Amino acid sequence: MTSDHSSDHPADAAPNHPPRRWIAHLDMDAFYASVELLRYPQLKGQPVVIGGRRADAPRQDESGQWHYARLRDYTGRGVVTTSTYEARALGVFSAMGTMKAALLAPDAILLPADFDAYRRYSRLFKAAVAEVAPVIEDRGIDEIYIDLTDVPGVHDAVGHDPLGGVRAVAREIKNSVTRATGLSCSIGVTPNKLLSKIASELEKPDGLTVLTEADIPARIWPLGVRKVNGIGPKAAAKLGEMGIESVGELAAFEPRLLIERFGKSYGAWLHAAALGRDSRPVVTHSEPVSISRETTFERDLHAVRDRAVLGRILDELCERLAADLARKGYAGKTVGIKLRFEGFHTVTRDQTFPTPVQTAAEIRRAAGLCLKRVDFDKRLRLLGVRVGHLVAPGEARTASAKPVPEATGPAAENLPLF
Repeated sequence: MTSDHSSDHPADAAPNHPPRRWIAHLDMDAFYASVELLRYPQLKGQPVVIGGRRADAPRQDESGQWHYARLRDYTGRGVVTTSTYEARALGVFSAMGTMKAALLAPDAILLPADFDAYRRYSRLFKAAVAEVAPVIEDRGIDEIYIDLTDVPGVHDAVGHDPLGGVRAVAREIKNSVTRATGLSCSIGVTPNKLLSKIASELEKPDGLTVLTEADIPARIWPLGVRKVNGIGPKAAAKLGEMGIESVGELAAFEPRLLIERFGKSYGAWLHAAALGRDSRPVVTHSEPVSISRETTFERDLHAVRDRAVLGRILDELCERLAADLARKGYAGKTVGIKLRFEGFHTVTRDQTFPTPVQTAAEIRRAAGLCLKRVDFDKRLRLLGVRVGHLVAPGEARTASAKPVPEATGPAAENLPLF
């Protein structure tokens, strides 16, 4: 669906003319689950959860009848990787404990994750986009930013629609992705990355939303502040205490008071974001300085009570990070962790080793060493793992020559922490 709003806007809104810059944010729809539905099309329209074990894979009996694992039969400490929109409607989201998900949607179908397949489809959709618009910023396995500014025809009017050219280019991208993968995506196209990230969520799934600065009052300001990427639950709660619930209320708030409450940098950013201001460029591929994986939880997790869940999440992050390194031919001498606590307080720790690391086990042990240096006095909202000081591909062959040292002494008793 495409947003076509040309209604009256407040006098202080930006004039309704095509912007000089067009940035798109493309987000694949329920990516992991959608890939699985290509394999099992008979499950379309049903609540499906990804995150089971290999033993949970569907099987076909001699009569051709398919049999599927159900959430109600799951036992263990697994974590949901993703879910279809039908499962989300029942309250099941990524990073949720599988046993909790089973209480919400006991009849949902449970499938194991296949990350090799997801990476393959990720490469396919990005290659399809690059054929139309080659200036791409990779933001992960299922999302990218695209600079459409110099794509031929993007600034053309079509009939009486001054934005017809950019709509046509965006539709071409969507069609190319579907032809290459059989999957749908949602695209938001606006003058900057911040607005495009919001716009791509407005018409999910299979959406296409094109906005200019003039659309901000009508389409962005009525949204809750959580719709702005970078405003988490704790910041939103603080804003709520100040009487700020919507993006429009944030835009109208006195910047000085935001800075007093949130600090100079974040407070100023909050006000600028509410006004739709963002000058960040689309950053194309360059030699990576580091490679990382992180995930934000649906709810804050306690380091002790949710230790098993955190441990599984950290294991999975390390495994994915090791796969990224192996695929790209890198190893790294520095392993770091990133923790975001309630109140939007972020902590990082890292450790450097004399020889590079690359395997999941090495990264996991190093992350455990870093975790020992963190004071877990608050609940966790985000967990990330990073490998830096990367070794060039030709040098990575010696990456595992010396393993990450095991911790010794009293401090090692609870290692790894999760």
